[in-house]
Amino acid sequence: MGAGSTGIEIVPYDSGWTLQFEAEAARIRAALGATALRIDHNGSTSIPGMRAKPVIDIQISVAKLQPLATFGDPLETIGYHHVPHPDDAFCPFFHRPADWPHTHHVHVVEHGGIEERRTLAFRDYLRDHDAAAREYERIKIELAGRLIGADHDSRESYARAKSEFIERIVARAIEGGYPK
Repeated sequence: MGAGSTGIEIVPYDSGWTLQFEAEAARIRAALGATALRIDHNGSTSIPGMRAKPVIDIQISVAKLQPLATFGDPLETIGYHHVPHPDDAFCPFFHRPADWPHTHHVHVVEHGGIEERRTLAFRDYLRDHDAAAREYERIKIELAGRLIGADHDSRESYARAKSEFIERIVARAIEGGYPK
């Protein structure tokens, strides 16, 4: 794996990630139809030049998060697996394939809601501010080298450890008028 034996792989930027997103967005649009009000490429693979885990993060904006079956059932038909979590109240999470390593993560949010805005603000800010993007990249590489294991708990620890930086950038971005 790219980060030694950690199970959390950070690889050089791949310009093909955009094409992978576009192909997957087309599959999702076909499955969800008008339920998907927006489909956005987010996460580190959406930041040009940034090293990242080779997982395409996708945000789908829908009118309502309940009932979950409205979007969950169609996502399941194209290979996505829902991960029940307390976050389902504001951002249900799906991944494919069922087993690690995943190739795609889907986060479903309410269209026009704060979670949609936060994610897009973070992405857009990093796209516009190279120094912040490089700082985030350094944090991710350092964490991937420190956290051992390819299990769920290691991946959760990795995500939690990035939270302070993410919250700081989200606040700065929203104050600065993001998302664009």
